[in-house]
Amino acid sequence: MKLKAISYCFVLILGASALKTTAQNNVITWLTKADRSVLFTKQNQVLTFSVTQNNNPTITVNDKQTYQPIDGFGYSLTGGSAQHIINMSAPARAALLKELFATDGNNIGVSYIRLSIGASDLNEKVFSYNDLPEGETDLQQEKFDLGLDKADVIPVMKEILAINPKIKILGSPWSPPLWMKTTYDARGGMLKPEFYDAYAKYLVKYVQEMKKQGIIIDAITVQNEPLHPGNNPSLLMVAPDQAIFVKQSLGPAFKKAGLNTKLIIYDHNADRPDYPITILDDKEARKYIDGSAFHLYGGKIEALTDVHNAHPDKNIYFTEQMVVERPGSSNINIINPVSRLIIGATRNWARNVLEWNLAADSENKPFTDRGGCPSCQGAVTIDKDNVSRNIAYYSVAHASKFVRPGSVRIASNETANLPNVAFKTPTGLKVLIVANTAKETQNFNINFNRKLVSATLGKGDVATYTW
Repeated sequence: MKLKAISYCFVLILGASALKTTAQNNVITWLTKADRSVLFTKQNQVLTFSVTQNNNPTITVNDKQTYQPIDGFGYSLTGGSAQHIINMSAPARAALLKELFATDGNNIGVSYIRLSIGASDLNEKVFSYNDLPEGETDLQQEKFDLGLDKADVIPVMKEILAINPKIKILGSPWSPPLWMKTTYDARGGMLKPEFYDAYAKYLVKYVQEMKKQGIIIDAITVQNEPLHPGNNPSLLMVAPDQAIFVKQSLGPAFKKAGLNTKLIIYDHNADRPDYPITILDDKEARKYIDGSAFHLYGGKIEALTDVHNAHPDKNIYFTEQMVVERPGSSNINIINPVSRLIIGATRNWARNVLEWNLAADSENKPFTDRGGCPSCQGAVTIDKDNVSRNIAYYSVAHASKFVRPGSVRIASNETANLPNVAFKTPTGLKVLIVANTAKETQNFNINFNRKLVSATLGKGDVATYTW
């Protein structure tokens, strides 16, 4: 009887091992085709690793070589986004938020959200949390109030947190309260040095008051687009001033308050890597700084690696890019945001990738006057309870659903016309995202542990492969 039992257990072990090997050999594909015939859809055909050789280009994935950890992928929940979402009926809103933030089924699993601290240019009107008449001040932030965000951003965030309690949240200010600025105007101007400490208290208060609402702010950037004072709202903050503000006021204020919220500098285009590098060169400022954040309206994505190489102990984040498609277009230019942002930023050390606006209406409203953004399309377009999905939705989905927080980027070679990036998730899943930028269909291989999978991508198509 003992011999039979041992034999039976041996058979069970062999069977389980065979099932595991089979599962590891199978590759699942999620595809988006440029002609819109397939939009982020799981494919029925399962690809299988084998030892068969061919002469096609090969992407070799090596999980023994690792790079930066990944915090997540997502969007900015602007005030305008939250306004549209909160105005939906409760069932429609619940369905949309589940689709965006849950990971099961066809839901896309957004895992990182950016909020504006006060208004951004995609609010109906400009406001801060401490608006006072010109000439008045409130150095101790006794009149601080989250105000207008209580009507939309905060209740929407609470519903999101009910779906994903671990979602990471980044806050970014577009402007301090007007009474702190050199001009009493939401657009441009600079932060008066005599109000550096008051503004630091304001940002501390934001983190503390959001925590009281059950919303934990993981990080803040010191200033959104500090070299773009023409937006409404906005602030000009040159690098030497940001360094002084961080080391003399903001860093010490966060430390005194016992906040674990990370401080991230720059938050602007990749054409000025000197901005974050000069601040990180300042020994007093750098001790308070977690890393640098970037947009890509100017410069080259490789500049993120330049900053990483200059200060490899500091993190890199990608925090904004507007991604737009022409309404009614017969094709979807999915390869552009996937190759430039999802692949490009992470191959250049970014721990996250955030595209810009989560939601807008068909006219891209709301936006502020005198410097708002009338062309900022949402990842989803909302018309009452009706939702349509745009290019930003699909490009982020190709990463967010699979590359969960805690994943790590792993090595994959760069191949002509097949930009790609690979990750290993906390559960051991391998994820490879590939875009075909060639002018024709590409047949290629995925090589992992000296076995190959043969795959095909049409012109302009994007696929995520998992095994």
